[in-house]
Amino acid sequence: MPETNHFIYNCFQSFLLGIIQGVTEFLPISSTAHLKVIPHFLGWNDPGISISASLQLGSAFAVIYYFRSEISIITNSFFAIFSERRIINNDNILLGTYIFIASIPILIFGLAIKIFWPTFSESNFRGLFSIAIISIIMSFLLALSEVYGYRKKSFSDINFKDIILLGISQSLAIFPGVSRSGITLTSAMFSGIERHTAARLSFLIGIPAIFISGFVELFTLYRTSYLIDIIPILIGMTSSFFSSLASINWFLGFLEKNNTFIFVFYRFAFGVFILSTL
Repeated sequence: MPETNHFIYNCFQSFLLGIIQGVTEFLPISSTAHLKVIPHFLGWNDPGISISASLQLGSAFAVIYYFRSEISIITNSFFAIFSERRIINNDNILLGTYIFIASIPILIFGLAIKIFWPTFSESNFRGLFSIAIISIIMSFLLALSEVYGYRKKSFSDINFKDIILLGISQSLAIFPGVSRSGITLTSAMFSGIERHTAARLSFLIGIPAIFISGFVELFTLYRTSYLIDIIPILIGMTSSFFSSLASINWFLGFLEKNNTFIFVFYRFAFGVFILSTL
């Protein structure tokens, strides 16, 4: 009976963590920070980087499903290059190229940390104090992008300089509290990209990073664990998938009519709250 209760508890915990992951992954508030902070105040153990990353797979599948039409068109456009053996100039090829270029910095940075800083998961950067300070800093940066970014660029106006900036900024999301969607959205608005376009671009360029990170950490979890409760992990990924879909759909609709100051205030309050409890 105790083992049964423990299994049910793990399933419930994974379900809730999956919802937290899904809701916060695509809002500019940092899913990693919330997966660290909320379990802390609930008295749960830190789920750790590997569990958090496995939950990200649910979010990765969700964003692929949500943008399946765009992804299918991009893929077919690239296949057309090889089948027709000629260069095809269109927005789909360009978007696919942007996604590839923007993914390079975070993949290099993530690999470098894995190799040269293997104890990163136990470093102070995953501590509550660091998360609080970073959250407050990010709230100010997001506010500044709202105030000083002219936000007139549509997709056709985006250039490689904008994409390189997005790629470099996305690599900073390795640090809890930064928020991958938050830092890329902030960078895009500083570059003058319109909010809704900036958010869609942020979601699309994040697909490779989220997917690769999730699979690498899930494989690491598999290699370092003698016993893995696969059912709780699958439950967490499922709840992450559906909550991610809801979050993406809501956020894109929200940005069509609203600015991001509600998230500025939330991130600032989130950071101050954490500091007040230390």
